[in-house]
Amino acid sequence: MEAKTTQAKIQKFGSTLSAMVMPNIGVFIGWGLLTAFVIDTGWIPNAYLNELVSPILTYCLPLLIGYTAGYNVYGRRGGVIGAFATMGMIVGSSVTMLVGGMIMGPLGAVCIRKFDRAVEGKVKPGLEMLVDNFSLGLIGLALCLLGYVIAAPILTTIENVLSSGVQVLCDKNLIPLAALFVQPAQILFLNNAINHGIMIPLGIEQAAKTGKSVLFLVEASGACWVGLAAAFAKFGNKSARRSAPGAVLIMFFGGIAEVCFPYCLTMPITILGPIAGNMFSLFVLTAFGGGTVGPVSPGSVIAYFMMTPKDSMLVNAIAYFGSLCITFVVTGFILKHYRQEETLDEEDAKGESTAANFIPFTQPLGEVNKIVFACDAGMGSSAMGVSILKKRLANIGLNPEIKHVAVSEIPNDTDIVVTNENLAKRAEMVTGGKIPILTLSNFMDESEYDSIANHIQQMSDKSKNVNQPAKNDVDDQKNVQKVNKDIFPDENIVLGAKFDNKQQAIEACADIFIKNGYTTKQYKQDMIERDKDVSVYIGNGVALPHGLSASEGNVLTSGICLIQVPDGVDFDGNMAYLLIGVAGKGEEHVQILGKLGEIMLDEKNLSALKTAKTKMDIKNVLKF
Repeated sequence: MEAKTTQAKIQKFGSTLSAMVMPNIGVFIGWGLLTAFVIDTGWIPNAYLNELVSPILTYCLPLLIGYTAGYNVYGRRGGVIGAFATMGMIVGSSVTMLVGGMIMGPLGAVCIRKFDRAVEGKVKPGLEMLVDNFSLGLIGLALCLLGYVIAAPILTTIENVLSSGVQVLCDKNLIPLAALFVQPAQILFLNNAINHGIMIPLGIEQAAKTGKSVLFLVEASGACWVGLAAAFAKFGNKSARRSAPGAVLIMFFGGIAEVCFPYCLTMPITILGPIAGNMFSLFVLTAFGGGTVGPVSPGSVIAYFMMTPKDSMLVNAIAYFGSLCITFVVTGFILKHYRQEETLDEEDAKGESTAANFIPFTQPLGEVNKIVFACDAGMGSSAMGVSILKKRLANIGLNPEIKHVAVSEIPNDTDIVVTNENLAKRAEMVTGGKIPILTLSNFMDESEYDSIANHIQQMSDKSKNVNQPAKNDVDDQKNVQKVNKDIFPDENIVLGAKFDNKQQAIEACADIFIKNGYTTKQYKQDMIERDKDVSVYIGNGVALPHGLSASEGNVLTSGICLIQVPDGVDFDGNMAYLLIGVAGKGEEHVQILGKLGEIMLDEKNLSALKTAKTKMDIKNVLKF
């Protein structure tokens, strides 16, 4: 159990690094393509366009990393100060400061978040914007100077030492030995920690000096995993031969390595195949000057050759297809040698693969409306899994909302989590054991998806039996509309509330509407999505959570609710002390908003609502 927890913590660290880099991978690819074409040794050298290469690398990429890292910690406000703080590292260093962005981005966000929480409720009305702007400016300036004067020289020295060490390893052709550690780490889903935390920053630095780097291919080259899947397709047991061909195509063209890892895990000794294949690839690349101009993400053959410069095309091709072939031969030899032992276990393995596993959870089961498919980064295997699972559920008459997310970003309103068994511990840590988790061991095993779909159907049927006092939704709506004619009863008012973030606040408004029969459960998600599209913060310390333009079907009867938050809650850098939720039916929605607008224009009304001690005080102002 302790080993699992340690693995989960390392995976979490890798996911944190990945969350800083992955949203910006498209820019890395764009810069890589520009470099591959226009540098002096590129496909179409162009001195004029080549002027873009260095500024994008030096300024744009680190600032994007700093902004994204800060945003992940504290939203837009954290992103802004993260980028500001990163600028000091960029200017103060002679090397590319991707790592500087990874450090200063979160540091700036944490600092401004701590300041905001320290002054919550202590700023006089009307001065909020002044305090917000000056606090970010002063704290950001201090961090920028700190990075420029102190942190940048230290980090520059460290990166120079590491770069020199990498160059020594390249000169002595020792880089291939990295495969002894990288491939075993990959099948434990530690690939993001290796690639985004180590290889890409060092590779960018090397590429800035030489125009390309072999470090981009230490972890990201997918050839060895294509070879492993091909070997299982040819020499594996019956279940592997049935599903592995699909894994070959997905890995070769799509670059989703997670579909190949389960085959290796069924017989761990086959890891020798990818190790041998990647060692060959790295030997060829380092010995004959191969490499790519930028990160290869995802690790497909398409991305691999798009990032390959003209002078390395032949070397990279030999490295890629040689790695694939050697992995295939070594893995195939192992599978043939251990074929009898594997066959003896085939029925047991089949039995395991056809049953989805539950991670224990503590909360009672509700209606199954939202399912998330979680993988490490939320962009590869989970996206593929969503497509497969949707079809399986549609075949049995179920159409819940299904989204793919990073395992570290599982939403609180999720009903069921589906993930790989190697990420189950992390998913449990994120959800706190409050959400049921279904796991699968092989992304390409159709029987596992069938099992998961059957489990979800059983859970859905159970929830219907538990929540079926009425015959159907139409009857429910009729009953609700008969009972709830008052738009703004006392039970729609909450005084003295506290929230950690804006999503909790919006969900609290939605819960009032759902509990008191104004809306369906789906309206909660509509309110959250509305804030994502355009912030529901309207100024003067007031937020107006409401649904989407398409939400009318989820509103059973019109109503408003009010939640007073004396200490305030942050809405992307703005503090809201009043939450006025709106659920309007038809034309009533516009009428309610219009009346609220008239009331909110009077600052005396706002002050009275913020300081109200009783619900009657609230209703004396909001006369609905």
